[in-house]
Amino acid sequence: MTPPLLGLLPFGLVCGVAAQSAGASAWEALGMSALMFSGAAQIVATQLIGAGAPVAVVILTCVVVGLRFLMYSAAMAPHLKPLPPRWRHLLAFVLTDQAFAAGIRRFRETGDPRNGASYFLGTGVLLWTTWQASNLAGYWMGNVIPAAWSLEFVIPLCFLALLVPAVTDRASRVAALAAGIAVVVLDPLPMRLSLICAGLVGIAAGMLAEARRSARNAKGAP
Repeated sequence: MTPPLLGLLPFGLVCGVAAQSAGASAWEALGMSALMFSGAAQIVATQLIGAGAPVAVVILTCVVVGLRFLMYSAAMAPHLKPLPPRWRHLLAFVLTDQAFAAGIRRFRETGDPRNGASYFLGTGVLLWTTWQASNLAGYWMGNVIPAAWSLEFVIPLCFLALLVPAVTDRASRVAALAAGIAVVVLDPLPMRLSLICAGLVGIAAGMLAEARRSARNAKGAP
């Protein structure tokens, strides 16, 4: 988890600075990071709160930003189904982009739900703890870091470090390429809906590529 954690630190600093700029107290900033546990949602929420947006608008916008977790949950559900509900609820709380990438790989490698769930929980707790520390550090010290350092640039590098090991076959490569093109083309969509739409495009492209591969294999079978 070293690459994701290295990428998480500047992301947390940015969120901490944003909370302070929005006028939040240290406890309010920590409460937001502890309960929401989503950098993208926190950035959006602090910007809207700072602009004086109604609470309903803030909540609705965060829901839209977090719609990608529906896709993550759908992929995780078959692996977590054998576990008791209390464990599924706990693991759902620590579901993040980084935890999903690491956890789903572990589930597929071991085929053991309990082993994968333990690994996923450990990953999630480590990410959550680091996230709180980085947010607090950003709240108290972020303003002394020069803007020229462009810490936010580390965030996409963190996600690339998670993506590359997961792209292991033709279907996943097609899905990644299609989603990458779609998110750029659809960027003008409001409320960051380009992320959700691009994810759906990537899923469809990957499923189509896998279906074509299966059809070719079936034709070549004796």
